[in-house]
Amino acid sequence: MSSVILGTGDYRYRVLDGWGELPDGWELMDVAAVAVDHKDRVYVFNRSEHPMIIFDRDGKFLKSWGEGLFTRAHGLHIGPDEMLYCTDDGDHTVRKCTLDGEVVLEIGIPGKPAPFMSGEPFHRCTHTALARDGHIFVSDGYGNAHVHKYDPNGKRVLTWGEPGTGPGQFNLVHNIVSDEDGFVYVADRENHRVQVFNENGKYEGQWNNLHRPCGLFMPRGKCPHCFIGELGPGMPVNRAYKNLGPRLSIVDNQGNLLSRLGGQDGPGLEIGKFMAPHGLAVDSRGDIYVGEVSYTNWPSSFGDEPMPRPLRSLQKLERIQD
Repeated sequence: MSSVILGTGDYRYRVLDGWGELPDGWELMDVAAVAVDHKDRVYVFNRSEHPMIIFDRDGKFLKSWGEGLFTRAHGLHIGPDEMLYCTDDGDHTVRKCTLDGEVVLEIGIPGKPAPFMSGEPFHRCTHTALARDGHIFVSDGYGNAHVHKYDPNGKRVLTWGEPGTGPGQFNLVHNIVSDEDGFVYVADRENHRVQVFNENGKYEGQWNNLHRPCGLFMPRGKCPHCFIGELGPGMPVNRAYKNLGPRLSIVDNQGNLLSRLGGQDGPGLEIGKFMAPHGLAVDSRGDIYVGEVSYTNWPSSFGDEPMPRPLRSLQKLERIQD
């Protein structure tokens, strides 16, 4: 067992090195997102030949599905209905699936993006969240700068946002979560903030002091705290700067920092470091699962250095219970 401990105070975690046993010859590649069901089974949405890989909480491989269905995994979350909401930024769709992979709702036209920055859905959509009444929020972030709201049947009822740096404007809408009080939290990645809205898109505030917030996870119910995966520097000129990530931050419902995990000395493959935290999930015991887009991020982190194979792209952090 690893002796590397991350975090402080009530939020301390032991890094479980090598968690997740794959069948012989399989490789995860980039892990874009992670979700955990009511039995603490872990769903790993990744960019390998097996897009959805399921483990038990101890890391034992259970099964896979999604082969031939997805183009490029990006976002995943599991709703109170135990349905998986899978965002595919490669074919511009959101698919609502059962835990066994049956598609019960598809939003978007596979392979047909909306015009760039048109505000029409979708152009490389990134993630989803559920409102209290079952409405679906979709962050549409790479080729748009918008959030869309759909009714439970997939009919669009609202769109908000535009490119920019002001309130309600976005510079790469990368992730989205919502809480029981009706607030919607949007990772505005390249503006280095999380913006907060009500369910009708009204700007309510923002969380600052973040660095390229990429992954979000919020426990169900009222928002006691939020887990944020932050990317490190993306330019050669500041690649060696300290205290910019990649890292995880845990904040309260006002965005105040509770604990910070890693990120002091930049990216790395050493135990206790991160490459590119892109998707997060937390199980019933408070353990954190971190999906990383390590392969995609290697050049921006390490330039022309040769990339080892396989790269670690999935980590489990076990919460230390005092």
